[in-house]
Amino acid sequence: MMERMRFCAPFLLMAMIASAAENIVYIGTYTNTGKSEGIYAYRFDPDSGKLTEIGLAGKTTNPSFVAIHPSHKYLYAVSEVSGGGGQPSGAVTAFSIDHNTWKLTPLNQVPSHGNGPCYVSVDKTGKAALVANYNSGSVALLPIKADGSLGEATAFDQREGKGTDPKRQSSPHAHSIFASPDNRFALSADLGLDRVYVYKLDPKAGKMTANDPPFASTKPGGGPRHFDFHPNEKFVYVIQEMGSAITAFSYDKARGAMAELQTVSTLPADFKGESTCADIHVHRSGKFVYGSNRGHDSIAVFAVDPKKGTLTLVDHTSTQGKVPRNFGIDPTGKFLIAANQNTNNIVVFRIDQQTGKLTPTGQNLEVGAPVCVRFMAAQ
Repeated sequence: MMERMRFCAPFLLMAMIASAAENIVYIGTYTNTGKSEGIYAYRFDPDSGKLTEIGLAGKTTNPSFVAIHPSHKYLYAVSEVSGGGGQPSGAVTAFSIDHNTWKLTPLNQVPSHGNGPCYVSVDKTGKAALVANYNSGSVALLPIKADGSLGEATAFDQREGKGTDPKRQSSPHAHSIFASPDNRFALSADLGLDRVYVYKLDPKAGKMTANDPPFASTKPGGGPRHFDFHPNEKFVYVIQEMGSAITAFSYDKARGAMAELQTVSTLPADFKGESTCADIHVHRSGKFVYGSNRGHDSIAVFAVDPKKGTLTLVDHTSTQGKVPRNFGIDPTGKFLIAANQNTNNIVVFRIDQQTGKLTPTGQNLEVGAPVCVRFMAAQ
């Protein structure tokens, strides 16, 4: 019996390692299309890139963006709705995560203190959820309680002003917000004002106050939407929805200050149609930056100059669907999952670690109006 146990032990260990390596992918959606009911879950094998459907994880209205708590015990989702006309204003819902079924159980829901919340994130300590309200142009900090539920907002910033485009920029439009890698600042892109705001962040005290300098400007009419930090924390990359471009900034982590280095188009030089940008991610190696084009319906791949932080176009890859609003790179950096909102599908691509180029794996799954991809280690 003892010999048998010693013989089996390595296999048990290998099974445990394989289980620990598995990821869960949560997909946020729009439910107002009638093709979705909320947040969907999948198992993801980081060795093969295979997605296996778990199913509907939690019913909720328009969870267009979700965030996972650092403890992996909780998930937070916006309900992207607007006030007026008898409709409720925006909200954020807290869920607990069942690690046996990966289903979501609602804990509570609190107002986002604005209309059309489109982005939520959790600070590195897990004490605060940060939310951006697109329609009303505001951001808020929601304290996270010990049980994972949300408290009422303790910090709030209602922006004022307008940009240069009378149709798209007649008022502020906060489009994203999340903490810097050292958790000392929170950055927020505003499409309506062509600015990336910087706040001093104190999640323990529930405070978020204007930094000095309070923002960095992008090209007028560009419409900054999302952004991401380079792993070395020296650079920030901002994707501009209206301008179909990425701006590279140097980043002074001591001051929370940004300085523009370069702006490059995300579209092929010969492209003549209409297209807008959506999401951006920096590869964990720091060697590549990826941005999504809606209209050209592609992922633009850029190589990063390790010293200068500037970008050079590598490739454009079709997302095999229409309107890739969001995408995610798995924690190993080997795969990218694109969410095509208008064709109701998510597609898995393998990332070439030397060139950054994308190759479809053949995984193409149906999901109703997918608009957010979030990975979580299954532990």
